[in-house]
Amino acid sequence: MNNQNTPVHIRLWHHEFWLLVIADLLLTMSVYMLIPTFPQWLMAEQQLTPAQTGISMAAFALGLYLFGSQCSWLVQRYRRNMVCIWAIAALALNVLVLGYFSPLTTFARALIHRVALGAAFGLTQMVLTSTLIIDTCESHQRTEANFGAAWFSRFALSLGPLVGLAVALLPAHRYLAPLGCHLSQMTSILFVSGILALVSQLLISRVSFPFRTPEEGVSVVSLDRFFLPSGFVLFFNLLLISTVIGLILSLSMSLLFYALMMGGFLLALLAQRFVFRNAELKSEVISGLILLLASLLVLLVYPTSLVAPLLIGTAVGIISSRFLLFFVKLSRHCQRGTSQSTYFLSWETGLTLGLGLGYGLFYDARDVLIYTCLAVTVTSLLMYHFLTHCWFLKHKNR
Repeated sequence: MNNQNTPVHIRLWHHEFWLLVIADLLLTMSVYMLIPTFPQWLMAEQQLTPAQTGISMAAFALGLYLFGSQCSWLVQRYRRNMVCIWAIAALALNVLVLGYFSPLTTFARALIHRVALGAAFGLTQMVLTSTLIIDTCESHQRTEANFGAAWFSRFALSLGPLVGLAVALLPAHRYLAPLGCHLSQMTSILFVSGILALVSQLLISRVSFPFRTPEEGVSVVSLDRFFLPSGFVLFFNLLLISTVIGLILSLSMSLLFYALMMGGFLLALLAQRFVFRNAELKSEVISGLILLLASLLVLLVYPTSLVAPLLIGTAVGIISSRFLLFFVKLSRHCQRGTSQSTYFLSWETGLTLGLGLGYGLFYDARDVLIYTCLAVTVTSLLMYHFLTHCWFLKHKNR
């Protein structure tokens, strides 16, 4: 039977590894806090149209690629942990400055903010996942390290919006007004986002990385640690799936939705350990896509159902973790970091495009959005079954 399992090594989860994965969680939460709150604020308070809001949200995807081709040169030219720390500082400064000038936000400033946020986040994640996390592990533990760290980023997809919505419901200005501070709701959210990023920066600075002599002849622009061209089929298939998730999240979702989505992530972890432990390799992605289809049908018929977010969380957990391992297995010995960045770009690009399309094309057209999600999910399922899986088995290197 063609199956794969990820072993568990207790020694992997040492102090420095914990610091890095928690930093990854907090950093991703700081960005994902803005998924349900930022577009609503742009439309309600800044009077942007749904089309302008959709373009602003989608601009984040452009920023993800701005520094990717220089990532390898940067970590060779400068200390790799300092590149990550300064990128996080730029991310925190971006959201804090926007929070300070939030009453003056225009369409152009929203675009600049989203592109800059994507650029800082993209560079940070590429360095963190492709270099720092695997540098703290033994070579035989690196696949498990990638797998475990990715789960912390995945948790942020529910925990980040949960924190953002909670801050929106309990704005800081209620408590700081007696002290003479008057913070708007969005300013409070951006302030908390910046604080999470700075705490992430502090945790990374606590990890010691020995000096590494730079390699000779490293090109300023390269695909190393950035994009794996041989993984394009996986990249496109995952992008379609994450676009569906972005479209779903562009609907107005409640605190309960994201809390139940977190429950779905936990169910996915249990399913991987017990249900799919010795299952055929294709079964995970196929099962995840079927669960995603079921959740969309439930959302179509019962918009307030508590089952749909559980199914979505379970589907996302199963599908995305398996695709991550596919990228790792596809890479050659010296391409592990590049495979991680390619997986990250595929997921984030699709998620961001889904959010942009959801606000820009399907705002106030909920049923049309769900029908579109159904069509894209069926396309993803057919593509995976008839093309991607066979292609992966033919081209994998591990």
